[in-house]
Amino acid sequence: MADLSRLRVAVLATDGFEETELTEPMRALQQAGAHVEIIAPAAGEIQAFRHHDKSVRVAVDRTLNEAQPNQYDALVLPGGTFNADALRVDPKVQAFVRNMHQSGKPIAAICHAPWILISTGLVKGRTLTSYHTLQDDVRNAGGRWQDREVIVEGNWVTSRKPDDLPAFNRELLNQLSALPGRV
Repeated sequence: MADLSRLRVAVLATDGFEETELTEPMRALQQAGAHVEIIAPAAGEIQAFRHHDKSVRVAVDRTLNEAQPNQYDALVLPGGTFNADALRVDPKVQAFVRNMHQSGKPIAAICHAPWILISTGLVKGRTLTSYHTLQDDVRNAGGRWQDREVIVEGNWVTSRKPDDLPAFNRELLNQLSALPGRV
């Protein structure tokens, strides 16, 4: 396993995130040594779901007002319909994601999280995957949607659903392993 102890990774989420799409990438990153911070629009805790049912609550490490994209080496966007739909319309979220992308930092988005990428205006000309119900949204935004468990294109890693987490985590770790050390 790669040693990612030199890296800081932001996980951007809010209430309604799909539990495993946050907890499993976070666990994989931490096991590789990365410093992971949960970023949310508000302080406190955010509510996870397992499909339609509430599950655990997760502590927020920093709010969007406190976090700066230049503090992080990569960004993880977990899915969950409520989570992605709430985040996609937040101008601070859009600015954070755009900044990470424009800096060439890895962005990993799973399930409904590509909605956030669509709303930031970054999807045009890109190939990605997502939960199958977003395929028209991806295409309407000028992207190329494919039904694959994981797609890596440039600095993006995308996957469709929780069943794809092993491939999603593997490719996320591969992307981060290729990064130069932090200055």
